[in-house]
Formats: sequence, structure tokens, C-alpha cells
Amino acid sequence: MRRSRGLTAALVLSLAGAGTGIGLVLMPQASAITPPVAFTADELPTWQPNGIVWAMAQANGTVFAGGTFSAVRPPEGAAGAEQDAVNFVALDAATGNPTSCKLAFTIGDGSATVRALVVSKDKKTLYAAGSFGAVNGTPVSSLAAIDIASCTPKASFHPSFPATVRALAVTDDTLYAGGDFNTVDGQTRERFAAVDASTGALKPFVANVDEPGRAVEVTPDGKNVLLGGDFFTVNNSNSHALAVVNATTGAVTKTYSNIPSNSVVKDISTDDTGFYTGHEGSGGGVFDGRIGLRLSDFTEKWRDRCLGATQYVLPYEGVLYSSSHGHDCSTELEFPDGKRNFLLAQPTNHEGAAPAPVDGFVRGPGKLGWHPTANDGIGEGIGPRVMSVAEKNDVKYMWVGGEFTLINGKAQQGLTRFASTGDVGAPTTPVASASSVKPGEAQVRWRTSYDADDSKLTYRIYRNGSATPAATVTASSLEWERPQASWNDTTVKAGQSYTYRVTATDAAGNTSALSATTSVTVPTSVQSYPNQVRTDGADLYWRYDDAVSPYVADSSVSGNRSGIQVNAPALKQSPGAVSGSTAMGFNGTSQQVHSDRRQSVGNTFTIETWFKTNTTRGGKLVGFGNNTTRNSGSFDRHIYMTNTGRLVFGVYNGSARTVSTGLFETYNDNKWHHVVGTQGPGGITLYVDGQNKGTLNATSNTTYAGYWHVGGDNLSGWPTRPTSNFFAGQIDETAVYPSALTQAQVKNHFDLAKAPTDTVSAVKTTEDTYINQGAPSTAYGTSTSLAVRGSGSLYESYLRFNLPAAPAGQVLKSASLQIKTTTQTGAGTADTVKVVPVSGTWTGAGTTFNTKPTLGTTPLGSITGVPDGSAVHNVELDTTALSAVLGSSYSLGLTSTGTDPLWIWSAEATAAEGTPQLVLTFGAK
Repeated sequence: MRRSRGLTAALVLSLAGAGTGIGLVLMPQASAITPPVAFTADELPTWQPNGIVWAMAQANGTVFAGGTFSAVRPPEGAAGAEQDAVNFVALDAATGNPTSCKLAFTIGDGSATVRALVVSKDKKTLYAAGSFGAVNGTPVSSLAAIDIASCTPKASFHPSFPATVRALAVTDDTLYAGGDFNTVDGQTRERFAAVDASTGALKPFVANVDEPGRAVEVTPDGKNVLLGGDFFTVNNSNSHALAVVNATTGAVTKTYSNIPSNSVVKDISTDDTGFYTGHEGSGGGVFDGRIGLRLSDFTEKWRDRCLGATQYVLPYEGVLYSSSHGHDCSTELEFPDGKRNFLLAQPTNHEGAAPAPVDGFVRGPGKLGWHPTANDGIGEGIGPRVMSVAEKNDVKYMWVGGEFTLINGKAQQGLTRFASTGDVGAPTTPVASASSVKPGEAQVRWRTSYDADDSKLTYRIYRNGSATPAATVTASSLEWERPQASWNDTTVKAGQSYTYRVTATDAAGNTSALSATTSVTVPTSVQSYPNQVRTDGADLYWRYDDAVSPYVADSSVSGNRSGIQVNAPALKQSPGAVSGSTAMGFNGTSQQVHSDRRQSVGNTFTIETWFKTNTTRGGKLVGFGNNTTRNSGSFDRHIYMTNTGRLVFGVYNGSARTVSTGLFETYNDNKWHHVVGTQGPGGITLYVDGQNKGTLNATSNTTYAGYWHVGGDNLSGWPTRPTSNFFAGQIDETAVYPSALTQAQVKNHFDLAKAPTDTVSAVKTTEDTYINQGAPSTAYGTSTSLAVRGSGSLYESYLRFNLPAAPAGQVLKSASLQIKTTTQTGAGTADTVKVVPVSGTWTGAGTTFNTKPTLGTTPLGSITGVPDGSAVHNVELDTTALSAVLGSSYSLGLTSTGTDPLWIWSAEATAAEGTPQLVLTFGAK
């Protein structure tokens, strides 16, 4: 019995000015998974049966599995021949291979099966129960005792159970059984009984129930027995599905009336932190989850009401592992109804204050980051059914049995196992983006990665191609909750362009691939509209500048409410509603975006977005709902368009409360429009294009946890419901606020969207080359690298650009030359490199040291002390000099007076970000 360990914090952020290189092991192997989880999610090679595993037990490094099968075979792709295994197999805990112990459980008529296994306290006897009449030919009656050392049935142990035995529990001297029987050895024992652990003689224990018994467990002090099953009475006392009785007499100690009548107990497990039940049900109001109860008085401490029948519960070192097919944990504020999650872990106890009661029950502890996958499999299609922990050679193994035929997407039937060491699975690759709305600051953000056995991951942010991280961030995530993480780079300079890539590393040092490169140009002045949205307190801000699926970045200051694209909406639609930003396009039939983490929304909020459409089928623009990709069952706080192009904003507080635009105020004219809905103490208000379109005294809404949706979700039952739930058109600049914006704030946003903003042009070289004094007749126009050195052997580089003219009404506000050092050793330089105009003519094919052009004497910019290592560098340039040559072909030269050469990529190189380019920022005069 183990004591519960502390649960790590849900989210920790740490920053470092410089970090370690990519792939460095962060922690020793002993700490390879995020505590308190004790096992990796990496499946190990394991022999597998050709049927279903119903029961498991372990002793001395051997795992016993019983069920309904006739043979076992090697792991998929492994050598070895199939072996007979008649409803039972013994396997080495460390190798997953069968041992020499062979037992055949048979029956004269019908199909035999093993339903329960338990090992005596001294680890010398294995008890097996189920529906069978013989073990290796020795007659028994649904219950047998096996000498583990000799692997032989004990002929002297033969109590008579005339029907299936489904559950076993053992103490030093007593074996408890539960099942379908009504008598034992000819005496009345209805569904539960106790026999002597050595002789099998029936004991006076009487705990008669009216429906099958499915689970039995003894409390750690040996004084009480926990009963579980389908029953409604115990010794004529009302108690449904669960009861506590005296271990000697069977007299009722505790009854229960708070388990729904359509739900049963499938398993009970206990340790010194409490006892735990797993439930299965059918029909409305079903309870499929888990309950944690106190050993002190057998009262309930928490209830996890996830849907998806729980087959087994196993407390181990402060964690409750469970096998189920959990598909809806909405009541636990976790994943919504959808895919099945077969293996879960959660603390046995809440840390700190317990969550507030829900419908009279305290919500269960949140799920931990242990998430191997399985499938429904054969038989009833339940997936995993039983679990056991075994130890050998100081390594602990979690064994899982059941009906599954896949584990972690790979073929594996009936049995699998996971170890306490040897984590080899790397996190998924982060999806990153970056933005900047004011000088001196760039926000780098990414959707947190997923790792099946590490909920806490370390992220490294690499800037401008450097091999040394600019920052390190630690953040937590689960498969169904991957909040955006972010880091603000406050060392950036106005008018310069920067690139970023991010990796994720787990506690064992397994590192993801680098994210795709994301780039940002820092503006030379504040971008009015997005800066005001952030200043006014948006806690979700989707600008739709994303270049890849399925991630939608959150540009709010807090930056942790990213979105997920569904069915691939069209990206980077231009022009957007706000200058400098792009929009997202939706098809009106299936595409939407939903937020990536569940939340609750109070009675005060604002939703804001821009849209453009000519649809005549209406659709939802923005709304809140309790599901993600499926139609929400609870849904309100939404703005939608009717078929005629009117706008409706509404909340639900027992009935739909809405405000809409006038009968002839329609907005499906294929122009950009701004719409805002607020709720606060003054009720709900709808604004369109900065104007108040109506207010209603509705100050409350329905409380539920859910997700923000853009582009679609359920609209069933709402006034003037459009033909389509989905919106066809473009959407931009969606924001949600925890406050009700004032009319002045709304009008200000509308006006700021029209304010001029800087525009950025990235101009790549059209031709480049360098000259070498040591090879005076050689032309290097096709070289993949360029060089600069002042003496020893002169190198000079020349770059040609076709400069754009300034946009109408704008001037050049900043300019920089962006170059990238090569990967060769010593590519950086300790010297100063100057950027100067080239006054002579030159070509890549014809320019040599002997024919080199003339360089200007007045530098446009310079860079000093470029470090070794391939990375991008920016050289600020004289905007006055460049302004005079806009709209022309213009050449720059790179020169130095020192002896330490600089090597950079040329336009001919294929290196990412390698081509030299000018970054030009234009803005209002």
C-alpha cells in the first residue's frame, strides 16, 4: 500500500536568456515521466491471446492472465510459434513472454472462462474463479486454488460454486467471492460468500444480495468487506450497487442510495488513501465513472462522472489508474463527447481545496498526463477490462488486459504492458507563430504539444536560426487541453524582421522536431487597432494571420486561448478588415474554429468580430457551446446572421433573449462590417459598425463550461433561425472580453480599423556574388555563399535589389539588410562589416577581383561582432539614402577592414531564411 504523492502545478513558466542546445537530456531517466504518473505510455512487446482477458494477478515477477481464449502468440512481427493456452497464461513481467506454467481451465458443456484471479498474501497460492469444471483435468467447481511454485491445482481445495464466480478477494485466512451463484456447498449464499483460504470450507459469512455480485474487496484493516454489483438489497437492507459489510459475519455496515438505479459497480479497489469504485450503466442519467470513498467512515469524497463505462480501477502510489471507454468528461470540465479514451489516470485525492460540489457531488480529481490509446476490440467492444502492477529487476510494469486489438495504433490483442522507465516517445511538434503590434516587443506563441506520458513539457525558442535558445518556457498540456503558451521577446528592434522556431522536450529528454519557421517584422509605430483590443482587455483575440492548419493563434496579452480549425477554412484571405491583417474564409457547410480549452463565461462579457459575406443562408458568426466538433447541446452568447442578412445577438437564461438589427438593416452586401455583442449589469446590447442597434434587460445567462466557436455551431430553436448553422464568408479580428465594452470603446475600435498602418516589403536579392583577391580572375556568381574580409586576401560581396516605390501617401520609415551566416566553422566575424552603395556596374557571371565595381565611401549601416553559428542577422540601414533610390535597381556592397572573414548564404543557397533580403517598412508621412 502506497501513500499519495503531491500533484505538480498545472502550469509553470520559466525564462532563461540562454539555454542548452537542441536535444539535451533535461532530467535523469529515473524522472522520465511527469509525477505522480508512474508509467510511460510506450507499449512493450507482449505475447497476446486470441480472445478476451477478463482477469489478472501477479506474484514474484510473474503475471497471470485469465479469460476466454485458446492460444497465445508472439507480439506482432516477432518470431515464435503460437502456443496453446486454454483460458489462462502465465507471463514474465519483464519480457512479456510465457513462462513454463501451463494451466487449462475447461468445462464439460459450453465454453469455460476465467473471470477473476487473486494471489494469497504469502504469494504462494493463486486463486482462480469463473465458469469452469476442471483445471488440468482436476475437477473443480468455478473456483480453484493453484500452487504457484509447482503450477498445479490443489485437489484438496474444492468448494462447490454452481454458477459463475466473477470476483475474488483474499486475506490471510479467508477467500471472498462474488458472482451469480445462490448456493455454495449446498448452503444458501446469494451472490457473495466466504471460504477458508486453505481448505475451501464454507465460512459463516452471509451477505445475500438480490442481483449478481461483480466486485469484492477487503478493507486494509481486514475488518470490512466492500461489495459491488447489480443488487438493490443486502441482507434485506436497501443498498444499490455498493455496500460495506462486516468481514466475519457479513452484517451490513454501510448502505448506499446515491448510485443511479440504471448503473452498477464493475470493480472495487482499495489502498490506504481510500477505496474506489468503477461503474457501468445504460440509459438516461447513467453513471459510468468512478467514486472515491473514505476508509474512515465509507463516505464519498469525490465522484468523477465521465461517461464511458469504467471496467477497472487500480490505485497505485497516489494515482488511480482506470480502464474504461470514457468519451464525455464534460461534467469534469474536461473533454467533451467524442472519441473514446480507454486508459486514464487521476490523483486518488484532491490537492488543496476540493472543487465545489456539482449536483450535490464533489467533482473528481483532474486527469493526469498518462494516455495510452486502445480500441473497442472484440466481444462487447469495451476495450481494456483489467489492470495489474508487477515488479521485476527494480522495474515496475503496468499490465492491461481486455478486448482491445490495438494499442497506441499498433496491432496488439488482449494484453499489453507499460514500464516505469524507458520513455522513448517524443512530444508532438509545436505549431508556432509570432506577431508584433508595437516597437520593442514581439509575441512568440505556440500550441502546446502533446506527450502521452508527460503533461509538463519544456519548450525552447530559437531566434533567427541560432542553435542557442533565446528563451525556455515550461508549460503543461493534456491531449484534450493544449492551451497556447507564449513568450514576449523584448529585445527586438523596430523595423527589423525576426524568425522563430520552437521545440518541445519531455522529462526524459525526448525532443520534438523544430516547428516550422515563423517570422515577424516589428513595426516602427504602434498598430492602433490591435493594440487597443489588447489594451481594452481581450482575453481571446484571433487575428487569423495564421499560415498553417489547424492552429489559430491568440494575440491577447495573456495569450493562452488559441483556436483549432475544423475542416480546413481558407487561410490568409486578403484584404482583411484591418490593414496589415488577413482574414479567414468559411464555406458555410462544415468549417469553423473552436477554442482549444474549456472555460466558463459569466454574466459580463463582450464578443466582437468583423465579417464580410453575400450569403442568403445565414449562419453563426461567433458563439459559445459545450462541444467542439459536434453540435453543442448547450449554446448561446452568440451572434448569428439570418437568411436575409440581419444580425442577432442573444443569451439563454431559461429562454432565448435576443436583440437584432432592424427589418431592413441587412449586412450581406459583401462589405466588411464590425459587430459587437455585450452583456453586463445593464443587459445585452448589439452594436454594428460602431452604432447601438438595441438593448434588452437580460442580465443573466445559463452557466455551463464550453468553447468559443467562430463560423458555426448549433442554432436549433433560436428566433429567425437561418437555413445554415454555418457561416459562408470571411471573418477577421475576433475578440472576447471578460467585461462589457462601452459604446465609446466599440466606436473607437470601429474608427481605429480605418487608421493607416505600416506596410512591410521583404525584397530578396535578384543577383549576388563576391570577389576574392587570392583568385583575382575567378567569378563566384553561382556560389552558395558570400564572403567579406578586409585583408589577408580581400573578399567583398555585392547584392542587387529591385526596390519598390513607396505606397501612395507613405514614406520609408525603416530599412534593414537581413543576412544569414553559413554553417561552416568560423562563419562569424569579430570585425566590423560595413554596408555601402555600389557605384560601378557588375554581374554575377562577370565580376572578379580584377573587374570589381567601385564601392561608395559613406556607409549605409554596419554590424560588429557577428557570432559563429548559422543564424540570421539584421543590419539597420540609412532610410534617407535608400528613400532617394526607391523604385530603382540598386546595389549594395559588404566590406571590412579586418582579417576575420564573414561567410553568409547567397541567393543560390537552399538554406532556410538564407537569401539576403531588405526589409522595408513604409508608413504615413
